[in-house]
Amino acid sequence: MSEQPDTTTPTRVLILGIGNVLWADEGFGVRTVEALNARYRFGDNVKLMDGGTQGIYLIQHVQEADILLVFDAIDYGLAPGTMKLIKDDQVPAFMGAKKMSLHQTGFQEVLSTSMLTGHYPQHLLLVGVQPVELEDYGGSLREPVKAQIGPAIDAALSWLAEFGIHAEERSEPLSPDEAISAPQIALDEYETGRPDETVACRLGDDRVLADEAFAFDPKPSLLGEDGLSVNVDNRKPGL
Repeated sequence: MSEQPDTTTPTRVLILGIGNVLWADEGFGVRTVEALNARYRFGDNVKLMDGGTQGIYLIQHVQEADILLVFDAIDYGLAPGTMKLIKDDQVPAFMGAKKMSLHQTGFQEVLSTSMLTGHYPQHLLLVGVQPVELEDYGGSLREPVKAQIGPAIDAALSWLAEFGIHAEERSEPLSPDEAISAPQIALDEYETGRPDETVACRLGDDRVLADEAFAFDPKPSLLGEDGLSVNVDNRKPGL
């Protein structure tokens, strides 16, 4: 897009994973930046961030970056699990080509606003993977998408090296204060700790539905003596 960054001052780098880990392959970006952070250590000028679904609220961080690297699940119209790299001027177009979720709309606005304000990264790389499944609330990454985490990290490190940005492989496990996401949603804990789909009711919590403290009228009347009314408290009297 433009000239190489000025090497006399530290180049500010933002490595961002965006998406929603609660919707299966939507979590690819977040899972990849988590894995990158767990395996490698960078200099103080490099910020790794779980952008989640923050959308426009990421604008300050993007405006501060000279180099921006984004991991995300992108609908390229390719075979599920396919990884594709998009650079520089092409990135905003791909972020808005086919919306899969609200976070993509928000992040496209982040890029557009950053450009209008004159605080726009000099270099961008979007590392995207074609999702297999999105419509699975509470589900995790499908195997073809999860298998691309390693290659996505390798591609990112190779691209960063072109600008003199190098990572050091960690010799010790990641400490809690170095994590970029809440420990409760870490991939291993998320996959092993959540109930199986046959146990967890997807349409409502059966621990409540089966609780004797609640009484549900299968055919509730909405028309009371004073007109339309809805009973929002179904607890039995005295409980």
